[in-house]
Amino acid sequence: MTFQPSTAVLPAGAPTDPARHDVVIVGGGAAGLSAAVTLARSLRDVLVIDAGEPRNAPAEGAHNLLGREGIPPLELLATGREEALAYGAQIRRGTVTTARRTDDGFALTLADGDTVTARRLLLATGLVDELPEVPGVRELWGNHVLHCPYCHGYEVRGRRIGVLGTSPNALHQTFLLRQLSADVTLFLHESPEPDDEGWEQLAALGITVVTGRVRELAREGDCLRAVVLEDGHAFPVDAVAVQPRFVARGDLYEQLGGTLTENPMGTHITKDMAGATDLPGVWAAGNAGDLSAMVGASAAQGVMAGAVINSDLVLADLRTAVEARVGA
Repeated sequence: MTFQPSTAVLPAGAPTDPARHDVVIVGGGAAGLSAAVTLARSLRDVLVIDAGEPRNAPAEGAHNLLGREGIPPLELLATGREEALAYGAQIRRGTVTTARRTDDGFALTLADGDTVTARRLLLATGLVDELPEVPGVRELWGNHVLHCPYCHGYEVRGRRIGVLGTSPNALHQTFLLRQLSADVTLFLHESPEPDDEGWEQLAALGITVVTGRVRELAREGDCLRAVVLEDGHAFPVDAVAVQPRFVARGDLYEQLGGTLTENPMGTHITKDMAGATDLPGVWAAGNAGDLSAMVGASAAQGVMAGAVINSDLVLADLRTAVEARVGA
């Protein structure tokens, strides 16, 4: 199939097909758009509702993505929207504020007051990074401040890297970054001190450890200059790694009666390998249900969820057809 430029994404407030949709997907990131393509290719009536706030927008490129390595995140999503639209999916810009179950599916109300209905619901709503409350972290997030050595570590290889400790995971993150640079400093900040084995490991790798709380990340414009302690001592660095708390955007799931699951990384929607949640008719894909999923993994989860949702609808329609034939 040759993809041609298609109609633009419907803006907030624009009417969509008033008929009940087979599937509504909340979230137009890699997971949601991949699911939309999969469902649309099975001739499903699918609507994607996207707030237009991708988590990775500040990043210069998406990595570990075969065939699209380093593509700017917003370019990747623009291409994905074109592909979904070309197969017949509808995409609407907007925010879903409420969700409720109906006799035959789900009703979703948008911030503009409009309501859409669907037989099945896929939550690809992503997560929110709760960053350490240290001045400079948020301002440099996605550029000089990173969290995933696999997503953005290569880009700071061989440079002076600081690790801002806020959890027990800081030690493991430090070891991963030491693979990429010989100049790594662990700032304990709020993380617990290593045990004897941890100190021995840090010493063996030549990693500097700085005790005391961090006051700020010093910067000049958009450039990181140093990690500054509360006592004013400054340590020049080129990049800083942090450990955010990951919080799934799960308010709609909770409105439908679901309960978010807590783990050491944050909160998420519990799902199986195919994306099915504990709520009948509700699936999840991407970071909403997998806090560690990178772009490629999120896209794969969207494909799987889309395929299983289509299968579920096929079986439901089959049961209806059999019942109608028997009752005729």
